[in-house]
Amino acid sequence: MSTVDLLARGQSAREVLAWSREIVDPALREAVDRLPPSMRRIAGYHFGWYDADGVPAGADAGKAMRPAFTLAAAEAVGGAAADAVPAAVAVELVHNFSLLHDDVMDGDVTRRHRPTAWSVFGQASAILAGDALLSLAYDVLAGCGHPAAAQAGRMLHAAVLELIDGQAADLAFEERDDVTVPECRAMAEAKTAALLGGACALGGLFGGADPDRVAGLRTFGTRLGLAFQYVDDLLGIWGDPAVTGKPVHSDLHSRKKSLVVVVALTSGTPAGRELELLYRLDRALTEAEVVRAAELIEAAGARTTGRGAANELLADAISALHTTHPRPHGAAALHALARMATHRQR
Repeated sequence: MSTVDLLARGQSAREVLAWSREIVDPALREAVDRLPPSMRRIAGYHFGWYDADGVPAGADAGKAMRPAFTLAAAEAVGGAAADAVPAAVAVELVHNFSLLHDDVMDGDVTRRHRPTAWSVFGQASAILAGDALLSLAYDVLAGCGHPAAAQAGRMLHAAVLELIDGQAADLAFEERDDVTVPECRAMAEAKTAALLGGACALGGLFGGADPDRVAGLRTFGTRLGLAFQYVDDLLGIWGDPAVTGKPVHSDLHSRKKSLVVVVALTSGTPAGRELELLYRLDRALTEAEVVRAAELIEAAGARTTGRGAANELLADAISALHTTHPRPHGAAALHALARMATHRQR
C-alpha cells in the first residue's frame, strides 16, 4: 500500500510504520542472512526474529521508526519509496548496531520485554554482532546500484561518527558533576538526532532531491531527533515498564545524566540541590531513593520543561519540513511519524 492510499483513508503513524515494515523487512532479513552464522544468530535474536536457540520467535522487534522516515522522506520529495529501501535498511542496521553497544555500555538487561543480547550471548559476542551490523550497513549501500550510493555512504558515515561522539560524551558525563544543559543538548543532538536527521536526508537523496531539500529534511530529522530524546528521557523515568520493556526508573538507578535530569540538577531549586546529593552518593541508590529522585526531578520543574522542549522542537521540525515543499502524501506520513515520535509511550 502506498502513502497515497494511506492518506486517502486518513493515515495514522501505526499504518505508516506497517507500510514501511512491509517494504523494508524482507530486504533487512535478506541483508542479515548474509552475515556469518555466529553473528546472524545474535542479530536475529536482537531483532526478535529468533529465540536464543535460533527457533523462530516473532518477538517485539521494535518500532523500526527510522526506516519509515527514510521511505516517507523519499516520497515527500517526489521519489519512490521502493528506490529508498537500501537506505532504509542501512539506517536500521546502524540503529541496531548502536542499541547492541548501548546495552553493553549501560548494563541494561532487558530490551523490548526480553533479555538483551549481551545478557544471553555475552558482552564480547554482542559487541561483535553490533560491529557486524555496522559493516553490513555500508555494504548494503555500496552494493545497491543507486546513483547516490557513494554520497549516501559518506552521509551515513558522518552520522555514525556523530553518534559515536555523542555516546562518548554521554559516558564522560557519568564521571562529572558539572554537566550543563547546553552540553547535554549537544550530546543528544549527536547521539540521537544525527541518525534521525541522516535517515530523513538519505530518503531525500534517494528520492532525487536537490541539496537544499536534502538539507531541509536533515534539519527536520535533527530537530525531531532532539525532541525524541527529551521524550525518551521522560519515559526512562516515568514510563510504564509494561509498555517500555525496561525496568521502572531505569535511568535513575544508573544515575544517568539525561537531559531531563540535568535540567533538574542545574535548576537552582531546593529539589535540584537535594537531587544532586543523591546523585553524588558513592553507593547504589535504594528503591526509596530512586522514587525520591523522580519526585525531585518533577518538583524542580524538569518534567514540565522536558515536555515543553519536545513540543517546541516538534514545531521547529515541522517548519523545517515545510521549507522542502514536500508532496502532500509524503508530508502527511512524516507529520504522522513526527507526532508519534514525540507523543509515544515507549
